[in-house]
Amino acid sequence: MSDDCIFCRIVAGKLPAHRLYEDDLCLAFLDLHPIRAGHTLIIPKKHHVWFEDIPPATSARIMALGQQFARAMKGEWGVERVSFFYTGIHVPHAHAHIVPMHHPHDVSSAAYLKDGIDGFSLPPSPDDSELTKVATRLRQRL
Repeated sequence: MSDDCIFCRIVAGKLPAHRLYEDDLCLAFLDLHPIRAGHTLIIPKKHHVWFEDIPPATSARIMALGQQFARAMKGEWGVERVSFFYTGIHVPHAHAHIVPMHHPHDVSSAAYLKDGIDGFSLPPSPDDSELTKVATRLRQRL
């Protein structure tokens, strides 16, 4: 636990949150700045800055819980899709976002918005030789 981490302080009960679920490994609560109503954060209770550092058992629990929330959100809001992603941009404590998607661009990158909010633009695709180079580099690091 880190005393200067807002999420660790929420886990410890030092800051309020709209808690939705809690067990020995993780905590789920509503995002204070939601993309859509129901936008939920799921965090490991132990402090991990990066999602790739979360122990496998905790990662599996977060994913399973994300799936439960997705089913609940689909039932509550009648959406076809629920997004699950990690960003870690504003709080240096790994956290998954679960967002009911009412619009295709609720969680889009600017790369997909070249044709505006009502369109969907695929970013340019690198040629096959560039994709082969990138794939080779990543496979070597695995």
